[in-house]
Amino acid sequence: MGRPRGFDEEQVVRAARDVFWEKGFDGTSTADLCAATGLNRSSLYNTFRSKEHLFLRSLAAYITVSTNSMVETLDDDRREGLDRIRALLSEIADDAARTREQGPGSGCFVVNTTTSTAAHDPAVARMLDADRDRRLAALRTAVLAGRADGSVHPDRDPEATAWYIVSVISGIRVAGQSGAGRTVLESIARTAIEALRA
Repeated sequence: MGRPRGFDEEQVVRAARDVFWEKGFDGTSTADLCAATGLNRSSLYNTFRSKEHLFLRSLAAYITVSTNSMVETLDDDRREGLDRIRALLSEIADDAARTREQGPGSGCFVVNTTTSTAAHDPAVARMLDADRDRRLAALRTAVLAGRADGSVHPDRDPEATAWYIVSVISGIRVAGQSGAGRTVLESIARTAIEALRA
């Protein structure tokens, strides 16, 4: 019978996530991961097998939290469809602004990974594709709800509009990383809402 582990695996995943989030997969060394998690190399890789496996666990943990929050906002049937989308974009703009106000941030882990690691790692690409599809489905549902309740213009195609909102979200995140302040980020969100209004 093996000795029980003397550490919290999920806490290790969160610590590794923060390093990967800041430095990216390629920029993170084993020494970085050991320093962040408090584990030696042997314990780290006996538990997580490889740097890539730990990265996938870290990315999955981030996606679960962020996408669950997004879907919860978009599935709130107490609100009109456009109000659900407005609430989501407001949350995104506020998060990007707070990150900027606290100093140079790491942006969005998903956006960062999409533009770097996903291009040459099929496992990462599959995870991000599945997450994107879930986000698009929730956005399509909100757009359809908005068309049904009259808050979203009836000419707005649900699929194209869902992609448009995903693009706006990525744009807000990147603009925040590039130096845009709260006023600009909130203005981007408002402009997107005006483009959807009935």
